[in-house]
Amino acid sequence: MRKECVSLNITEFDTIAAISTPPGEGAIGIVRLSGDDAVAIVDRLYQAGSKRLADVASHTINYGHIYNPKTNEMIDEVMVSVMRAPKTFTREDVVEINCHGGVVSVNRLLQAILQNGARMAEPGEFTKRAFLNGRIDLSQAEAVMDLIRAKTDRAMDVALRQLDGDLSNLIRNIRQIILNTLAEVEVNIDYPEYDDVEEVTTKLLKEKTKEVKGHVEQLLHTAKQGKILREGLETAIIGRPNVGKSSLLNRLIREEKAIVTDIAGTTRDTIEEYVNVNGVPLKLVDTAGIRETEDVVERIGVERSRKALQEADLILLLLNQSEELSPEDIALLEASQQMNRIILLNKSDLEARVTPADLANWSEPEKVISTSMLEQVGLDLLEKQISEMFFAGETGEQDATYISNVRHIALLNDTVAALEEVLSGIEADMPVDLVQIDFTHAWELLGEITGDTVQDELLTQLFSQFCLGK
Repeated sequence: MRKECVSLNITEFDTIAAISTPPGEGAIGIVRLSGDDAVAIVDRLYQAGSKRLADVASHTINYGHIYNPKTNEMIDEVMVSVMRAPKTFTREDVVEINCHGGVVSVNRLLQAILQNGARMAEPGEFTKRAFLNGRIDLSQAEAVMDLIRAKTDRAMDVALRQLDGDLSNLIRNIRQIILNTLAEVEVNIDYPEYDDVEEVTTKLLKEKTKEVKGHVEQLLHTAKQGKILREGLETAIIGRPNVGKSSLLNRLIREEKAIVTDIAGTTRDTIEEYVNVNGVPLKLVDTAGIRETEDVVERIGVERSRKALQEADLILLLLNQSEELSPEDIALLEASQQMNRIILLNKSDLEARVTPADLANWSEPEKVISTSMLEQVGLDLLEKQISEMFFAGETGEQDATYISNVRHIALLNDTVAALEEVLSGIEADMPVDLVQIDFTHAWELLGEITGDTVQDELLTQLFSQFCLGK
């Protein structure tokens, strides 16, 4: 069933088109159309003998050529998929044209389509139509973007489960408990069967509020891990110059991304790269060595390193175990002591002058890892410790529903606050009809997650973050 937007008052849509494949050269480029006139528009450009797209069966792919109807000039050799409503992503007629990949060929095809009746799609408009037409709810729509941006298999699994409706079902079940309770409270008030109806109603409301609060808090319990899987851990590799920071980055990403030399101060700016560590996405930031310097460029890099240190979710602090601790080392040990940190005693292939026991003032010796970037020693222990720090050694239960979206987390926290107001009102002997207001507010907040009580402004903001063609 098509949803109505209050301000947009959309009940019918025009036909939209966009390129659905990434820009640049590729084997195949895809132009997608959605709307009542999608088949008719492509039919004006399509030639394959006497066959017309209007006559082909739904969910078929058809070989032919696309011509410019004004000049009769051939644009490309294509395969055209025709999918009739309502069994499509948008629940409208959808046509996808597979042409040869490349900037020129795909854009020529798109321009011909736009000149023959289609409109250029806005960012995320295909997914927005799927939501407005009741094909998916808002949390599933957001999962589409999470699926595209997933950086690990585990993050992709979380997005797929949300797209499949796992979160939606949980939220709707919780909302139904609230709705059933509100209905029962109203019945008790309007048709009292007992002299102590107020006491019975208050007891019911209190029990159900605690039950709902427990369900919401259980979802929030997964938020930290879910957010890590979705966005990755901001991980700063820090240390004084020439201790092996760039070598560590290269080893973790298995690519020579950072320049490595024996000259201190080679890295003068931060280098960022994503890496998958046992299913945990890390956004690695290789920082310039932190030290006092007169070099203007290096000084800017050092300041950025200090900023990365403050903003990081995880610190990988490298020390050169073949040299005595320097004042810079001690300063970094103290500055990062209250943070999520792993200390790496690097260059274990050389004679040791610093041992884990020497770091007892700053860390438990068993939490210090000896490494050698040259011989690639200790990296497996590092990856294991990262996984244990944030997922107790496992990246969560495979069938768990994780809350990973910042908007969802905020709404669930607001829901808990509303439920706590209900319990406070009951304890303060407030009238039931007043307490119901906060209980109803919790129901509305949960509805914002699935889009059942969403505002148009939020929809515009959310879908504007999507890429064109999705």
